[in-house]
Amino acid sequence: MTPKENLLRAITRSGPEWVPNGMENTVFIVPPIIERPSTAGYDAFGVHWSYEPEAEGGTFPTYRAHPVTDIRRWREQINIPDVNDYDWEPVVRKVENIDREQYLLAGFVEMGLFERSYLLMGMEEALMAYMTDQELMLDLLNALADYKISIINRFCDLVPLEMIWYGDDWGTQRGLFMPPDIWRSVVKPPTQRIYDAIHARGIFVNQHSCGKIESIFADMVKMGADLWNPCQPCNNLAALKKEFGDRITFVGGIDSQFVLDKPNVTTDEVRAEVRRRIDEMAYGGGYIACPSHDVPYAPEVLEAMNDEIARYGRYPLRREIAQSAF
Repeated sequence: MTPKENLLRAITRSGPEWVPNGMENTVFIVPPIIERPSTAGYDAFGVHWSYEPEAEGGTFPTYRAHPVTDIRRWREQINIPDVNDYDWEPVVRKVENIDREQYLLAGFVEMGLFERSYLLMGMEEALMAYMTDQELMLDLLNALADYKISIINRFCDLVPLEMIWYGDDWGTQRGLFMPPDIWRSVVKPPTQRIYDAIHARGIFVNQHSCGKIESIFADMVKMGADLWNPCQPCNNLAALKKEFGDRITFVGGIDSQFVLDKPNVTTDEVRAEVRRRIDEMAYGGGYIACPSHDVPYAPEVLEAMNDEIARYGRYPLRREIAQSAF
């Protein structure tokens, strides 16, 4: 079995031979539209970004430099990019020589509806508008969803994608950015349209959402998310796996904050965390092991993590062997 075949079996929960280490044998393809510049400057929506080499990702939205100053005038204050104005030829060239028997192609669609709304408005103003002007926010998010769907369709017209990685951080480590009912009435409907557009192309939805999103997890599963990353441990991952593990695949979960990036962490602690997550999450397939966040880790941490995933993550798992003995 090739690594790609094994990855697909893990995603579909159909008998993988080993727990995949991250999205192994996956090539992520980025569209030509700049949603987050790599240096100081403006993105495609006119949002200004500042640059700090030590900041995560390097760039961050410039404070109080947001195009939308009044939600009632959002149509006047932003220009939503037109995918036809961009050169997609480099995207096509990038995949020409990729062996699709060995590699899964995934389109990378970042800055989802909620994220883009607060980039356009500023976090404080956006959150207040979600509470007080839900109809206007729904109008804005539907327009943004139209744009995202146009990216997905152009991607799929040009490239034989098998997955869309769609990023929209809905939570902090304590809970959602907004009450669940507001999320359901404003964020969920246009996000459902995005999922439907992806599934209409016959490919997987890989939903990225940092934070504690347990309160709307059942919604996300019912909407049709095929995978969820990065599975941050502020969620009760074992409980989510137990309840939803027959319907969604979990990607991540190995604790970045309190294990992998902990000062003076030992390799024994790293290995124990890998074993714990595999025991909790990998039974029945549907688990792809990797950190719960992408930050630089010490080489010895990565070596221990990768080695333990390979050593401990072979099927049948020890948990499955133990259960079969009774």
